[in-house]
Amino acid sequence: MNLSELRPAAGSKTRNDFRRGRGHGSGNGKTAGKGHKGQKARSGAPRPGFEGGQMPLYRRIPKRGFTNINSKVITIVNLDKLEVFDNGATVTVDSLLEAGIIKKVNDGVKILGNGELTKKLDVKVNAFSASAKEKIEALGGKAEVI
Repeated sequence: MNLSELRPAAGSKTRNDFRRGRGHGSGNGKTAGKGHKGQKARSGAPRPGFEGGQMPLYRRIPKRGFTNINSKVITIVNLDKLEVFDNGATVTVDSLLEAGIIKKVNDGVKILGNGELTKKLDVKVNAFSASAKEKIEALGGKAEVI
């Protein structure tokens, strides 16, 4: 890419403060871009989604389920991803972020027991699966819930 190839993002240069209906010379006079007659040319045109009295799509489709406002988004890490740390290291949420193992911490981090671990680590995160805790402690490490 060169400096001469830079362009603004598509649609970012258009403005919606154009004065419509100000004569033929403006390029948007007379009907002000609304065409000739019809419901959409008049004031009080129907709201978005109105289908002329037919039951609208958003009411025809069945409603399913709900969104639990108390649900938490937990970031999961498999045990084999912890192999990047040195033997005897302390693994925290911050060290997982620095190592690039996780991209962001949502409501917490949980270690799952998938894969093998060969190093003694002191792991301090929000949650552990039973198998992950067992494997970490079998190698002499600590699995501490913060």
